[in-house]
Parts: sequence; structure tokens; C-alpha cells
Amino acid sequence: MQYQRPALVQRQELRMTPQLLQSIQIMTLPLQDLRIRIQEELEANPALELVRETPTVSLNERQERGEEYEYFENSSDPGFPNESRFDGDENGKRMFMEGAIARPESLQEHLIWQLRLQPIDSHAFEIAELLIRNLDENGFYLEDPKTLVEPSDYALLDQMIDLVRTLDPIGTCVRDYRESLAVQADLLPEAPIWLPALIEDHLEALERGKYRDIAKALEVGEEDVLAGLELIKTLTPFPGRGYSTDTPQYVVPDLILRRKEGQFFLALNDEEIPVLGVQSSFSRFAHGADRTTRKFAGDYVRDARWFINSIQQRNDTILKVGTAILEFQRDFFLKGKKYLVPLTLKDIAAEVGVSEATVSRVTNGKYLQTEWGVFELKHFFSNSIAGTGSGGSRFSKEGVKETVREILEDEKNSSTHLSDQKISEMLAQRGIKIARRTVAKYRKELKISSSYER
Repeated sequence: MQYQRPALVQRQELRMTPQLLQSIQIMTLPLQDLRIRIQEELEANPALELVRETPTVSLNERQERGEEYEYFENSSDPGFPNESRFDGDENGKRMFMEGAIARPESLQEHLIWQLRLQPIDSHAFEIAELLIRNLDENGFYLEDPKTLVEPSDYALLDQMIDLVRTLDPIGTCVRDYRESLAVQADLLPEAPIWLPALIEDHLEALERGKYRDIAKALEVGEEDVLAGLELIKTLTPFPGRGYSTDTPQYVVPDLILRRKEGQFFLALNDEEIPVLGVQSSFSRFAHGADRTTRKFAGDYVRDARWFINSIQQRNDTILKVGTAILEFQRDFFLKGKKYLVPLTLKDIAAEVGVSEATVSRVTNGKYLQTEWGVFELKHFFSNSIAGTGSGGSRFSKEGVKETVREILEDEKNSSTHLSDQKISEMLAQRGIKIARRTVAKYRKELKISSSYER
């Protein structure tokens, strides 16, 4: 017969308190999101106060630094220029107009503006506008055009398709890049009559260099096929991309690295972070005689202090991680992108004395401003690629990619186009042994076309 007896068991476990969860969340926030989070906490916690906002630079300080200040052109609201600058001053008028806010023109707006100049009736205009509204950012159809109109309008639809294709940029209102190239080729005055057929039926063979087979199929000479290839290179496979209106994403660096007299100076960009404090009135209430008031004020004061400490801990950790990255990647900051060495989260975690998870949170979405540009902190972590040199040197993936970029940049000064296999052989001569398919992968990540497309 079994009996249940009380027993004492000792064990360790980690409980996620609200304060600990808040610290982890603040650790992950980029600078822009942190400012939003601070504003939310200021509104929610009456014990928290804003001691100092983001500092501003006075006009006197600007003059001391030698900075020029244009009163209206550098602001989001151009305002009204004063009479001395505007009255009879054409240069002032031009500067005022250039200071006005401008929005980039979309592909649809550009095409419809041209459509209004065409001698067509209102019904044809409506169908053409439907076609234009049905284009994506490349200038390709979103939906089958025949789904936009009634069957009785199919003939007029075909006419409007031909019209839109001739508008600037030429080659929109098509199914894909192949049809766009064919349309552009058909409109070239100097193009041979067989060039659209070369694009539509033999593009893959052209990429593989089978010029003799193509010449036989088109009943032309191989030199004609090569001339057609040069013409194709002048065309634009994605004509609508020049009018993309994607909003640019701006980042604010959390760390700023400067070099002066051969020494590096790493600083936290704390000017973007408001300085917070605890209101003195709430601190007095937290030590008052009334128990209810003491409990009410004490909770808010404790939360405010925890929030301030969490921000400080975030800033300190980011600075420590940035300093460790600087030591590991010193050659990168001295010589450039090609000298990025292999680095893992474990390396930084051991150097700073925190967990790998903390390093991952700190580096994700945080940016470092350097003389080589602005980089996300996680950019400095790269896998290693074993070298074949006598010294057994090792290279980072990003460093090898930069070497591939340099090789292809040098190619522009020569008449030959390097294949991925040739690049692999050149890297092997430098002690970097990677396969041809790996070179192709890195080249695509660098957004560089193949030797045929170049």
C-alpha cells in the first residue's frame, strides 16, 4: 500500500519578473524605438520626469563651429523668406523653390501624364488608365488585362496596350522582362527584324553562348548574333524601376567611431536619448506617513528607477560590445571592408562577460557610424572560410565577398569578362579556396550580374 508523505525538495529556477522582461525588451530596442518607448513610459508613469530633452545647437555654437545656417531651406517648412533675399534676387527665389518639399513621381503618374497628351477619346483614356493602374513597380501586369474590360472592348484594349508600351519608359505594360525586351527591341529603329525573335525564343541559348545554333535557327551569321547581343545589353529588362517611390529607411547610429591622430574613439550616441529622472514630489510621498499614499507613490518611484536603470544598462552593454568589436575588427576599421575577420557571438560574449543571447539582442538593429559608412553591429559577425596558404590563414565570408567585388571592379578596365570559375581560380591563388558555385552565390549577394549579362 502506497502512502503520500510531505517532502522538502531544493531546486533552482529562473522566474521572469515584469522588471526583468522590461530590461530584456529595452536591451533589444534600436535608438528610434527606444525614444518612442521612453515617451510612452513618461505618459504612463507620473513619477518619471524629463530632465533634459535631446540637446539643440544654438546659432552662436554653429558659428563657432564654422557651420552655415540657412533659416528656411534646411527645415521641413520652407517658411517665408525675408524681403532682402527674395525681392529682386533670382538666386534667392531659386533656393526658396528648391527648399520646398518634393515627392518622387511614380511610374503610374508619369505614364498618365503622357497619356493625357494623346489624341484619344474618354473611353479609350479610361481603358489605358486601367492598364497603367494595373502595373507593378517593374512595369509588368499585376492581373491579366482582359479581366479589366468587357469582351466587347478587347480590340480597343489591344490598341491601348500598344500605345502605353510606346510611352516613356518604353517597354512597360507587358507580362515579364522577356516581353519587355522584345517590345523595346521592336521599337529600336536600327534593330534587325529578327531581334525580337532572338529575345523571345533564344535568350537561354544566348546566355550559354550557343551562337552557332542560334545563327542556324535564325538563318543569320554568328557575327549578326553577337551584334544582336550588344543591342540587347542596351535595353532595360525592368523599365519601371526608375520610378519606384519606395520610402527610404533612415537609421540613427547608436555608436559613433572617430579616429584622431591614429587613435580610435568610440562614443555612445547619447545625444539622441533624453535624460530621465524621478520627480522629487513622488520621492517625498514614497516616504510619507500615509500608508496608502506611500504604497501608491512607492510603486511608481520603483518602476521609474528600474526603467532608468534598464536604459543605463542597455547603453553600457552596447558600448562594451562595440568596444569588443573594435578590438577584434581593428584591421577593418583601419584598412577597409576586405579585412573583416571571422567573429562569432561567443567571442564577444566571452570578452564582455555576458551571454550570447545578450550579445545577439544588443547587436540586432543597432548601428555603428564609421568612416567607411554606417553598419549594423551584426555585420561584424562573419563565418570563417579556411585558407590554403602555408600559414593556414582564415578569411571571413564578408572579407571574401569584398575581394570578389574588387576582382570584378578591376574587370571593368579590361575587355574580358571573368567567369565564376575563373574568379574561383584567382581566389585560390590568393590562398582562398572556394568552389565556383560559392563564387556565384557571393556574386548574387553582391547584386552583380553573371559574365554573360555584364
